[in-house]
This record gives sequence, structure tokens and C-alpha cells, in this order.
Amino acid sequence: MDYLALLHDEFAAYRACLDGDLTAPVEHCGDWTLRDLTVHLGQGNLWAATAITELRGDYQPEPPPEDLGAWFEGTARTLEKALERDPAAEAWTFAPPRTVAFWRRRRCLETLVHRWDAEHALGRPAELGAELCGDGIAEVIEVFVPRMIKRGLAVEPQAAVRFTATDLGGSWVLGPGEPVATLTGTAQELMLALWNRRPLPWETVTGDEAAARAALTGPLVP
Repeated sequence: MDYLALLHDEFAAYRACLDGDLTAPVEHCGDWTLRDLTVHLGQGNLWAATAITELRGDYQPEPPPEDLGAWFEGTARTLEKALERDPAAEAWTFAPPRTVAFWRRRRCLETLVHRWDAEHALGRPAELGAELCGDGIAEVIEVFVPRMIKRGLAVEPQAAVRFTATDLGGSWVLGPGEPVATLTGTAQELMLALWNRRPLPWETVTGDEAAARAALTGPLVP
């Protein structure tokens, strides 16, 4: 996937939300408002840019100015410029690969989820690209579940569950061994469920539902 082009489009879609009510609550992000979410996303852009250009992960953010829209656009440009370098170049990351390619994917998917958050907060319909959502499902399984287990924030699943995207014809397996059950939905539905934005589609389950529920107990993402 052309993550740079996709990220540019996601930034534009997110920026369009900043013409809305910045005090709107963001349902799945604690007590955050749209303004808080934007500060989080913009500061994350600068953190990732620093990780790429200075090979460190200890960026200390400063409070944004009052003009949040212009500031956010500036953070997006800073990150996009940093990401233009060779994707195989070394970068500080919190998971492998330790390269710029990690951040191309990570920031694209981060912005995708938070663009949905912003549009949802404003009551706007949010349509996410199926292929990018499929990649988001894979990222949860490949990057975040192992990280959550390593940090002691989640327990390693004792059984495997398959997630099948009806609009992509693809599937992903979370957990060890042969899947004991399958959950089905669109790629957007499945990714949002894994990111705790929607309930898991248990109404679609086939196989051993009890074992699947046990395997998916607890947080899978931060």
C-alpha cells in the first residue's frame, strides 16, 4: 500500500473535522473532546517525526497554540516530510521493524482510527477504506497484542480465533494453533471492534464461541 498517499488523504479528512465543534465528546477516548483528540494526534505526529529524524522516542510535547487547525496541519507536514526518506532507513520504534516503514504504517492507521473517532463525535458518517482496515486488523494481531502481553497488560490467548472480512475475502488469525471459531464482518467493522470502537460481532460466530470469548477477554490494544 502507498502509505504516504493514504496518510495524506487521512490527514485531509481529519482536518475537515476541525471546522466542527471542538468541544464535542469523543465517545471511545475517555473524557476527551475533539480538541483533546486533535492535540493527541498532532503531538503523536511530532513524536513520530522525532523518532525518525533523531532516532529517539522521548519527544516532550508542548501545548499547542489557540489556532488548532493550522497547528495540526503543521504537524502533519512535519511528519509527512520525515516519512519521505527511505522506508528501510533506521528509526526509533516501539516494535519491529526498527525502520521508517514502521512509522509509515503506524501513523497511517493511527490517523485512520482517530479520523473515525472525530467523524463519529460530530455525527458524520465515517467510511473507511477496506484494504487499509484489513491492514489495521493485521497490525493489531502482529504489533499490539504481542506488545500488550509483553507489557503485562494482557494475557496470551489460549486458543485461536479467525477474523474474516466479507468485503476483502481475507482472514486473520489471533492466537495459537488452529482457530476454534470464526468471527465475520466487513474489514471496517472488524478493525473498529478490535480497537474497542464497536462490539465484536458475536452474532456471526461459528465454532466454539465460549473458547473464542475466553481467548478475546481483556484488552488487545492500548
